[in-house]
Amino acid sequence: MIATDFEVIHVGCIGYVEGVALQRRLVTERRSDARPDTIVLAEHPATYTIGRSGSRGHILIDDAELARLGITVIETDRGGDVTYHGPGQIVAYPIIDLRQRGGDAHAYLRALENGIVHLLAKYGVCAERDDLHTGVWLGHAKIASIGVKISSGITSHGVALNVATDPEHWAGILACGIEGRTVTNLQEHYHGSLDLNLLTERMVTHLRMSFVRTVPRTVA
Repeated sequence: MIATDFEVIHVGCIGYVEGVALQRRLVTERRSDARPDTIVLAEHPATYTIGRSGSRGHILIDDAELARLGITVIETDRGGDVTYHGPGQIVAYPIIDLRQRGGDAHAYLRALENGIVHLLAKYGVCAERDDLHTGVWLGHAKIASIGVKISSGITSHGVALNVATDPEHWAGILACGIEGRTVTNLQEHYHGSLDLNLLTERMVTHLRMSFVRTVPRTVA
């Protein structure tokens, strides 16, 4: 069964700062019940974001190289360390009232991970969770990054799936602050043609199903 009480907003390519501003507005609307649970789908220009537990020292290149690559650096209020957003990545920002879904932040993170694991299985890619590190993994390579914020029970930020991101851009950071791990893209493991519109549609479907199974609504 798929939840029907989700609104889906496609914003296309949007600056990271503008995306955060949109999320904040939607969080306010969700908190006051002015909107249903919502999933925002976006792509960002090349950006390194530093989460609340992150370190500027995990960006491994200098300002000149950042300028050459056209990458912006932004400190943000999500959890986690340093990650990359850019072209070739599908980003989903669920704006969900966890107060109506049991309030379990850990279950919510597992729902995000499980949704992506089941999505990738549709493409014959056997991804998995890692009990030590949040995200979705193919062995020691991360294929989807997760960093969230929960404010008074309302979620924001979310999950970024690497479909065809630029490896040179990822090489400029210690991704998520984790030593000895790498990053990968779906296109490296799926040898057919990737329809991004279909992939995005399936991503929403699997996230919805995962929310229903893992963080179901507990009140009407």
